[in-house]
Amino acid sequence: MKVLIALTYYRPHTSGLTIYAERLARALAEGGQEVTVLTSQYDKSLPRTEHLHGVDIVRVPVAFHVSKGVIMPTFGFVATRLVRQHDVLSLHLPQFDASGLALRGRLMKKPVVLTYHCDLKLPPSLFSKMVDRFVVASNVFAAKWADAIVTNTDDYAAHSPFLSRYLSKVKAVPPPIDIPIPSTEEIAAFRAKWNLSGQRVIGVAARLAAEKGVQYLVDALPRILETYPNARVLFVGPYQNVIGEEAYARYILPLIEKYSQHWIFLGSGLSDHEMAAFFASCDCLVLPSLNSTESFGMVQVEAMLCGTPAIATDLPGVRQPIKQTQMGEVVPVRDSAALADAILRVLSHPEKYKRNRSEIESLFSTDATVAQYVRVFTELATARAYREPANENAS
Repeated sequence: MKVLIALTYYRPHTSGLTIYAERLARALAEGGQEVTVLTSQYDKSLPRTEHLHGVDIVRVPVAFHVSKGVIMPTFGFVATRLVRQHDVLSLHLPQFDASGLALRGRLMKKPVVLTYHCDLKLPPSLFSKMVDRFVVASNVFAAKWADAIVTNTDDYAAHSPFLSRYLSKVKAVPPPIDIPIPSTEEIAAFRAKWNLSGQRVIGVAARLAAEKGVQYLVDALPRILETYPNARVLFVGPYQNVIGEEAYARYILPLIEKYSQHWIFLGSGLSDHEMAAFFASCDCLVLPSLNSTESFGMVQVEAMLCGTPAIATDLPGVRQPIKQTQMGEVVPVRDSAALADAILRVLSHPEKYKRNRSEIESLFSTDATVAQYVRVFTELATARAYREPANENAS
């Protein structure tokens, strides 16, 4: 089966969406599918075409950016050619071009599967409202022309203003989770590199973006430091020149600077094994997200697989990993006091939150996710093949 995966940003751009799409693409290719990723050449230094890990990547040149979106004048020509060449379309929303791709799939009689990662929340402004309405309209048409819509949890689908309109098409598929088992030597080397001996480590794995709620962790630090003066935050992920987050960086970085002795930015260049060592070196992982741009938080499960409990906000979808595993704490949104209390509980009683890796793997894995995608693709392709001859005979 030839699968076309389309999304605005792909690796090396780092976000939960791009990590999800990369894991899906690679696993499908490893399972014998022919996979092409259609995305933007958001950085002109990236090659227009590339073959990585068994996946063909096609990047369309970007004329200019609109907030976090991109305008690609030649996208339609490339999309038409690629849709015609593939058997099924896997479109990852939100993206500006979703409706055009879905329409091409419908006209060319190719099954269209949307994966709805999250709602779009742009900074408040008249221009942002215009962009938001355009994207929502594109998503609406894409959903209308899609055969199925995948999202991470029924919880998120039921509470999403967008997804709740299409529940008959929605299929809940847990996201692909894949993190190696960190070795004792890898953990020791990581802790030595970052001088973590004797430290209580609070981990964050995210982009430095407004919706991630980092300011509430900053506000919680004084309370935490009263009890654990050796506490330290390790922040993994992009924190400089994050697309669309320049204003937030100007706001948050001076606040973080006040705690420079207790906060380390590790950047986004860590390998899979380094990420596993990072998770295992943390006493807890914190996900203080603010709104429905966060629909799950895969890093929670990755931390759990490395033996580390998570603390996340009480958002639809985001609360599910902790509720299902009991390996952490769920706290109210935008509540730094509650966040501080939860972190202190986890640091004080870590044994309460320990679970075996096998328990977590029974709920979340890349193999199980990909198997569900292949089942959806195959069922839709089979159903369409069955309908087409009947339609031809009727005519």
